[in-house]
Amino acid sequence: MNIFLTVLFIIILIIILVSIAYVCFYNKINETIIRVDEAESRIDNNLRTKFDLLNRCVSLFKNIIELDDNAFKDIVKLRARKISNFDLDRILVNSYNEFLSIYDANKKLRENDEIYKAAKQLVIIDEELNTLRDYYNANITKYNKLIKKFPTNIVAEIKKYKERPFYDLKDRTDDDYEDFKL
Repeated sequence: MNIFLTVLFIIILIIILVSIAYVCFYNKINETIIRVDEAESRIDNNLRTKFDLLNRCVSLFKNIIELDDNAFKDIVKLRARKISNFDLDRILVNSYNEFLSIYDANKKLRENDEIYKAAKQLVIIDEELNTLRDYYNANITKYNKLIKKFPTNIVAEIKKYKERPFYDLKDRTDDDYEDFKL
């Protein structure tokens, strides 16, 4: 009887230790997921604001100067499409660069107060987006490492967590999937 109680005690102790380890690893992964989700949310808000500002500037540009038919074609196409934040980010980076080149090349645009204010807001948003992308990527690196390394990979496997991509401004529509690996 004494051996039975000892074995039972050891089994219960092992179950308690495994449970504590599981909870600790689960919390560690979830803490990283929370940081990633928070960064994604803030990135999403900034991307929407950046899109709205660029969209407004396109209308203002058209009222002030004659634009080429191909100017800001990506922004105009976006109005009717539903795309991921990764794709939206890439398109907005290209559109912002186009905005800057047209803005810098035209004195009438630089003299317009509303466009000037929008340009300043775009600079602030772009700086914040760069910071948020770095924060997101740092936490995605931690997350992807956690779901691949022992012993946290056991918890990740049980919870079916999958590797997540980085904000790297590469073209996700091409066939080169290797540019999104760790």
